[in-house]
Amino acid sequence: MCDYDNAIFRLATEAEPEDYTGEDGLLYCGSCRQPKEAYFAEGKTLFGRDRHPKECNCQRKRREMLEAADREQKHREEVERLKRIGFTDPAMREWTFGNDNGKCPQMCYAREYVECWELMKAENHGLILWGSVGTGKSYFAGCIANALMEREVSVRMTNFAAILNDLAASFKDRNEYISRLCSFTLLILDDFGMERGTEYGLEQVYNVIDSRYRSGKPLIVTTNLTLEELQNPEDTAHARIYDRLLEMCCPVFFTGGNIRKSTAQAKMERLKMLLNRKESL
Repeated sequence: MCDYDNAIFRLATEAEPEDYTGEDGLLYCGSCRQPKEAYFAEGKTLFGRDRHPKECNCQRKRREMLEAADREQKHREEVERLKRIGFTDPAMREWTFGNDNGKCPQMCYAREYVECWELMKAENHGLILWGSVGTGKSYFAGCIANALMEREVSVRMTNFAAILNDLAASFKDRNEYISRLCSFTLLILDDFGMERGTEYGLEQVYNVIDSRYRSGKPLIVTTNLTLEELQNPEDTAHARIYDRLLEMCCPVFFTGGNIRKSTAQAKMERLKMLLNRKESL
């Protein structure tokens, strides 16, 4: 028998010190007392052998543990890859449900969106997150992005300032760039309405949103614009952009206070307390 043939049986038939041969002539595991071999059907042989390897309970558990560890490693590698290409700012990785401070009243909708993701995707349900500055809209969207990436869903979270800069730098590959942007399963456009309102800029904004519309994939937009402004655009150029958005996305109004302002105030109070304590030493 050649070396390759012998290798077929080597792993399972090499006995551990505690293993033993049972009354049936088969090798048994000394730990779980289960056979490590099984006979072929009567009259059948393979490479001159009348038996073949069989997993005992110990071997099965070790194999399942190794397979689970391998799956987890591959999963973490894929999540890392998705976050590396999905976020324009590394800080967005920290925008998670686990890090939520509970100050955004609308956060329950983000959890529900993730929980119902397969339906959201199938029926192409997007969101327009609108409200005052600092009410948690971007963090809300980031929580959705991180949670879906943990499920190995491809998400891109960016803004039109970055998109317009990229398009200006790669004029010849503009269509390819927009196509690649729309290839993500979920696209999140942060701070919509803050980009420059030039004719060129508005045209590119429309191209991106219209391409996303035609892709049939969901879109989430955060904006400081009011719903009234979105429903009553100032001109035709804005009207065709806003109409597309309102057709694709359901408005969610953020009613909380300015979280950034309250956070800054808390830091200021903390600093004052520390400074006062230092002076008293």
